[in-house]
Amino acid sequence: MAQDDAQERSLADLRKDYMARGLDESELDADPIRQFRGWFDAALDAGLTEPNAMTLATVGADGRPSARMVLIKGVSEAGFVFYTNYESRKGRELAATPWAALVFYWAELERQVRIEGSVEKASKEEAVRYFSRRPRKSQLGAWASHQDAVVASRSFLEHKFKKMEEKFQGNEVPLPPYWGGFLIIPKLFEFWQGREDRLHDRFRYRRQEPKEDWLIERLSP
Repeated sequence: MAQDDAQERSLADLRKDYMARGLDESELDADPIRQFRGWFDAALDAGLTEPNAMTLATVGADGRPSARMVLIKGVSEAGFVFYTNYESRKGRELAATPWAALVFYWAELERQVRIEGSVEKASKEEAVRYFSRRPRKSQLGAWASHQDAVVASRSFLEHKFKKMEEKFQGNEVPLPPYWGGFLIIPKLFEFWQGREDRLHDRFRYRRQEPKEDWLIERLSP
């Protein structure tokens, strides 16, 4: 009990003072995609590790949420694209409930972006183009790994990888039939800038119907 109390106090004492400059509505782009690209470019310029890493939250047919880190591989006016095994848990959940939430967090810049939207599969042509640019060992890994399936041991997985190396030796590695991209079509954005005294700046973009323009609102922190 004493150890638990000490750990609880230690966690409670973890604090960070957010001292970055603020964010004013006058600085925001009317288009949230352009606003995101501006912040993403700033993360790239800052040399952050994997600035394209994001939390992807999905929900299954049973209504239970799940989340994991993935890498964004495309941003356009259409939305955000990432690639995965369609037979994985996230793939099955997106098939059952085609809505998702994304979170980008760039701690060094004291910035966070939240995105919510509907989901559809990216075209096979896009998947083929992306897959062909992956390192060969990553391509082989997509064939060797039945993502989220239980495996008996590490050696079992390595054996499967070796079998794929032998199978495709001397040939290009094709796109697996169960592998491809998902496109998240944004309906909501939130841009968060850390501020002192926890009075953070938060701005939400909501898609308006039927004009499909964006309404910008400041949120209380």
